Amino acid sequence: MKILYINALYSPFIQGGAEISLKAIAEGMQATGHEVVVLSLKPNGVLSMDQVDGVKVYRAALKNVYWPFEKTRAGKMDRMLWHVRDRYNTAMKQAVKVVLEREKPDIVSCHNLVGWSVAIWDEIKSAHIPIVQVLHDLYLLCPNSDMFKGNASCDKQCFSCALLRQKHKKLSTQVDAVVGISKFILGRFEQYQYFNKAKRYVIYNTREIPQTPLPPPRIDGSTFTVGYIGTLAEKKGIEWLIDQFQRLSIKAQLLIAGGGKKDYELFLQAKARGTNISFIGYTNPEAFYKTIDVLVVPSLWQEPLGMVAIEALAYHVPVIANAVGGLQETVKDGFNGLLCTHEKNSSLGDAIQRLYDNPLLYNTLVKNARLSVQVILSKQRMINEYSNVLNETIHGNKG
Repeated sequence: MKILYINALYSPFIQGGAEISLKAIAEGMQATGHEVVVLSLKPNGVLSMDQVDGVKVYRAALKNVYWPFEKTRAGKMDRMLWHVRDRYNTAMKQAVKVVLEREKPDIVSCHNLVGWSVAIWDEIKSAHIPIVQVLHDLYLLCPNSDMFKGNASCDKQCFSCALLRQKHKKLSTQVDAVVGISKFILGRFEQYQYFNKAKRYVIYNTREIPQTPLPPPRIDGSTFTVGYIGTLAEKKGIEWLIDQFQRLSIKAQLLIAGGGKKDYELFLQAKARGTNISFIGYTNPEAFYKTIDVLVVPSLWQEPLGMVAIEALAYHVPVIANAVGGLQETVKDGFNGLLCTHEKNSSLGDAIQRLYDNPLLYNTLVKNARLSVQVILSKQRMINEYSNVLNETIHGNKG
């Protein structure tokens, strides 16, 4: 089978977990004997083609007001114009048409469509090629991809989101199969009656993480290292974590790894000044997990899956997570971590305190951590599941 994957970005341009997962999928499918082609975006220029670790990758120029994958935030008017055009960006159909005619894939697997817009569904369908849509985020419901506004997750679409996504539900009937990277995210789209003609699947993303030895048991009174790794943004709940850590009187340190918009990084650093909190910037995740006792994932928005939680658990690190979104599918309270809730603000600090005070509980969580995500960690499992979806979709269309 010949597969065309379409995503906003592709390696070496990595914005988040979707790009990491797509690279693993593309290379894995090619290794099993399928012919793989990727189509992604670049800021400008003509349609180009190169090879990335043996995979053929096309890059088409984004035709919109600005390139959105920058650390600096565009002005309000430019952002509004960008989103209006991204509702249905007819200009992006041409690059898809060229690649479809040149490569003649048997099936197209769409991933993050930011920049492409749902206009490309029409182009693919006009070529009579089946479509599989993989849901990594909430882009098809919300222009900002997160349904997060005013420092809180949205219970439903706001007026502007409903306006900018007015035709998306109807257009989603062209999709033959839809894959959620968690039960949560698939359910979110079912709630809005998207993909009514599509067969539905859940396939968890994975990371290949080798087995490592269990760390030595924690003893009472030893220094406790709390960690956060990821994007530094309001929706990630880092301010909540800093506030809760600062109220504790324990022998502990907080390490914050990652980066974000420069002005917000500076704001967080000022907020944490004078306490035992260190900002260490971008760092190797494997090395980071080996330096911390517990990972905190305090996301205020509804994370589709929360891959950092899975990574930490794979390294025998218990996780404290806000009980939202897909995080609840991997972090099991009292088994491999603890769940807290932003509605009860003190619950995050209480969870840290509980693990600090109770080495027996902590050591039990450590022993269960890797075991709890062992199945998810299989790359072959993920490749096999995607292969089955693509085969079923092609054969279903022919039938």
